[in-house]
Amino acid sequence: MFAPEGPTFRELAVQALSSVEHGYDLLAPKFDHTPFRTPDAVLAPVARALRELGPFGSGLDLCCGTGAGVDVLRQVCRERVTGVDLSAGMLAVGRARETAADRAPRVQWVRADARALPFGPVFDLVVSFGAFGHFLPRERPGLFAQVHSVLRPGGRFAFPIAAPSRPGSAGYWMLAAFDAAMRVRNALWRPPFVMYYRPFRLGAVRTELARAGFTVRLHALPELGRRPDGSPRCRLVVATRTRPV
Repeated sequence: MFAPEGPTFRELAVQALSSVEHGYDLLAPKFDHTPFRTPDAVLAPVARALRELGPFGSGLDLCCGTGAGVDVLRQVCRERVTGVDLSAGMLAVGRARETAADRAPRVQWVRADARALPFGPVFDLVVSFGAFGHFLPRERPGLFAQVHSVLRPGGRFAFPIAAPSRPGSAGYWMLAAFDAAMRVRNALWRPPFVMYYRPFRLGAVRTELARAGFTVRLHALPELGRRPDGSPRCRLVVATRTRPV
């Protein structure tokens, strides 16, 4: 799962016993060599779907990490791209990658909490990849309200969401074991490290987005395959800001 350049077991253990922010600061130099980075096999279909919906003016990568989503935004946004993350270490790696690439549009890297975004309604598109497990279910309405507040009317909030693993499958038990391990860790150790992906369910998320003032549509990502019943393994959620709240 990890490239030779990735973190050692000891480094992962130290990171797991840190706060979310400090843990990612420590992981940042090797993050792109871990399975935690959203793979190109997911990024490419999302970029394809967004090109069909765009082009867009300005874009924001929410919880951008080292900038995997920033690379998607640069393909579909014509004016400016911003990456926002709580981890200064992850932003530093992203900034270094972006400087080396020297491509347009240029990227602004901003350190901020996604639950208190320092922007007005200036974006046409917000994307996020793999970050929602770091927010407890009770925090999601506030998070979605923040995204709504930084989008222009008609702006879109897009993110991929995988179909849940079939109960009893290897993927189901792997996620259940990871969730249980994190709950035990947080019961025994402070500060907590919030990373729970099982509660992020499409039905609840659609309801919360609607309450935040979005109209939600789903776009299949056929490149990522289909389940035995024929349904997509992964969809792109596209939430459009349609009303004030």
